[in-house]
Amino acid sequence: MSEKFPMTPSGFAAMKTLLKRLKDVDRPRNSKAIEIARGHGDLKENADYSAAKEEQGLIEAKIRELEAKTAMAEVIDPTKLSGSRVRFGATVSLEDTDTGEKTTYCIVGEHEADIKKGRISIGAPVARALIGKEVGDTVPLPSAKGKREVEITGVEWLEVPPLDEVEA
Repeated sequence: MSEKFPMTPSGFAAMKTLLKRLKDVDRPRNSKAIEIARGHGDLKENADYSAAKEEQGLIEAKIRELEAKTAMAEVIDPTKLSGSRVRFGATVSLEDTDTGEKTTYCIVGEHEADIKKGRISIGAPVARALIGKEVGDTVPLPSAKGKREVEITGVEWLEVPPLDEVEA
């Protein structure tokens, strides 16, 4: 059996929107560019044609990838979850045991991750270290400065805000 891709509802919606844009906007625009480039003559020395054909390959590959991921999606709505144990979809509040610095992360699907927005992928080392732990646990986390310890101060089940753009 193939692997499921966990996603939040907003991540799934963003992926479907990107797929629709690729099929309904980018693909027809690229077809038109190929048609125009063909009209410029010899295809062997036609840079516009070569570039358009290369873009066509990239668009088609992205469409296939997104179709596969949406077909294998396991949409998990964090608002329907509860508990104090960290799982996919949890918004986790952490406090560094040395510095007292507070951080909050939401654990999302790999294509939804955006560290600047506090979203970390379920496959990220930090998320993997947190999964299964609960409020009050102290967890060693990998960091650029070596290992650091954080205490889990909260686990919430909030709606994940929509994404601006999704990466495939």
